[in-house]
Amino acid sequence: MDKGRESRWEKDAMTVEIVFALVTATVSAGVIFAVAWALVQVLSLSGPARNSVLAVGALVGAVAGVWRLIRVLLRFDEQRRMGH
Repeated sequence: MDKGRESRWEKDAMTVEIVFALVTATVSAGVIFAVAWALVQVLSLSGPARNSVLAVGALVGAVAGVWRLIRVLLRFDEQRRMGH
């Protein structure tokens, strides 16, 4: 094997970590949006209030999902560099 090139195990680990990051980011974004949707349903909001709560829920969910994705991938890269 060439030095500096990734082994098959390292490539597989990277693939698993990317999928894990994508799945957990999607789930966290979905949960946050679901909370906003539930809030709209519980409070029986309609019109602009409903649209605002759902828009904020979608925005916060998207930000949380991206944050989770970046955090997981950076943590994996840090552990990989440390040799774990």
